[in-house]
Amino acid sequence: MFKNSKVFSGFSVNNLEKAKTFYSEVLGMEVVDNPMGLIALQIEGSHNIIIYPKPNHEPATFTILNFPVDDIDQVVDELTRRGVSFEQYDGDIKTNEKGICRSEHGPDIAWFKDPAGNILSVLEEV
Repeated sequence: MFKNSKVFSGFSVNNLEKAKTFYSEVLGMEVVDNPMGLIALQIEGSHNIIIYPKPNHEPATFTILNFPVDDIDQVVDELTRRGVSFEQYDGDIKTNEKGICRSEHGPDIAWFKDPAGNILSVLEEV
């Protein structure tokens, strides 16, 4: 039924203007206004991701977007300079002082939050 569907994703935020600024100015993504009062992240070679305002928004407790990168240390350093704070975990998932989890079982990955508290990550492609 959905085998050839042009599926797309979306998520909520509590402040659309803060989200637009964060995704465009901090992360450097192309953000466009949608006629329905939404914004969309334009993803090259893929379908747009919509972001919609929700007054009773609750942040996702899981990673909603993953950004593959060539050099995680460089990206984490640059995002930190831009004011992004990386999550610190201690336990099964342990991060270093920069917020990067290095594991032999998967890619190096670092998590951070958007202004609405949704969890995002950068991960180094192997």
